[in-house]
Amino acid sequence: MKDEDSRYEAVRSRDARFDGVFFFAVETTGIYCRPSCPAVTPRRHNVRFFATAAAAQGSGFRACRRCRPDAVPGSAEWNVRADVVGRAMRLIADGVVDREGVAGLATRLGYSARQVQRQLTAELGAGPVALARAQRSHSARVLLQTTELPVTEIAFASGFASVRQFNDTIREVYAATPTEVRAAAPRDRAARRAAPGAAIPLRLAHRGPYQAAPVFDQLAEEAVPGVEEVTGAPGARTYRRTLRLPYGTGLAAVQERTGTPSAGTGTHPGGWLDARLHLTDPRDLTTAVQRLRRLFDLDADPYAVDERLGADPRLAPLVAARPGLRSPGAVDPLEPAVHALVGRAGAERLVHRYGKLLDAPHGGLTHLFPEPAVLAEAEPDGPLGALAAALADGTVRLDPGADRDDALLALPGMDPATVATVRVRALGDPDVAPPGADAPDGWRPWRSYALQHLRVAGEPIR
Repeated sequence: MKDEDSRYEAVRSRDARFDGVFFFAVETTGIYCRPSCPAVTPRRHNVRFFATAAAAQGSGFRACRRCRPDAVPGSAEWNVRADVVGRAMRLIADGVVDREGVAGLATRLGYSARQVQRQLTAELGAGPVALARAQRSHSARVLLQTTELPVTEIAFASGFASVRQFNDTIREVYAATPTEVRAAAPRDRAARRAAPGAAIPLRLAHRGPYQAAPVFDQLAEEAVPGVEEVTGAPGARTYRRTLRLPYGTGLAAVQERTGTPSAGTGTHPGGWLDARLHLTDPRDLTTAVQRLRRLFDLDADPYAVDERLGADPRLAPLVAARPGLRSPGAVDPLEPAVHALVGRAGAERLVHRYGKLLDAPHGGLTHLFPEPAVLAEAEPDGPLGALAAALADGTVRLDPGADRDDALLALPGMDPATVATVRVRALGDPDVAPPGADAPDGWRPWRSYALQHLRVAGEPIR
């Protein structure tokens, strides 16, 4: 939605479909909001529109305390786009700028730092540093309002270089001190605030309807014992898994949430999945959250997907039966790639033979998934060895900013069908059709979702 008059209509109707797609700011109040903000609609001449929260913050606006625009799902545009801006946004969300700086981001993208800065600023109104700063602010607010960690620890855990920088940024973004942000936590969140060292309670927001059952079904079917498990009865299941993260390790638990709205509720504001994260290093919060979001496909735009696929006679009844169906991704791109090559049983063998053993097992969770370098050294032969070596030395990248080309096809054992599977799960590509699949161009750019509908419904894809 590029036209500003159309955006204003979305604001006037409080249309939650566009939360995270754009933000609006009110010049008379100095506040920026999400489109569905319940406050009184401002006059058109007082409104400015921004592509990102960082751009609004960079123009001097602070976040609305009522609608919390920093907590909206990410724009689905970054999942769809394979250009440098889309790839950069996925990498920034994964915390690359905080860990490696703008130079590291540019290296991963294959561009100069100046080129990356210019392209992001021209299109989004904010450069990589500002975008990362907005994300750090959100992480800080989450830690302030969900944990009892000391404020000084939160400053560094959320990625700030100093306590002074942290304090200044929080005041600028939220018009409140860190202590005041903590005190403003909703009652339910304040009541379940975690003590230092305890699991961090989170709500992972999504837009529109969300079909949790098929996602949990698929995760249960593909779970690799030792690394993942799904427990509980359908409708109230818990997905648990280990996480290998940049600064340490983690354990995540995500609850299945029922009550998805039926078809026809086009402006349904969405909801969330309840999660708990236990991290050995709180600096990994942003990365862990983003990886869970990719796994559960929480930044998708179900309205755009359902509108396109629902117009197809073959898919229309499937879309009507399951509005908001998601296409799961991965927290570690190596996992679905290995799964595609050796299957679930083979992946389990590798985990128990080469995965790092947890210091203290948690239920059925005992290991971290093996690192590429470990697999490359332990099993150097065949397709698995070639893949692990290519990932270990950087010849092939499967990180969020990876170029979605067919470089994998150059590796032995990587046939087109296997590459298609890896692109859907490891790279989150929304428009993949395996060779031989009956996937007409009318399904673009959502062929991955179309085939997911067919798979869930038990219909043939050929």
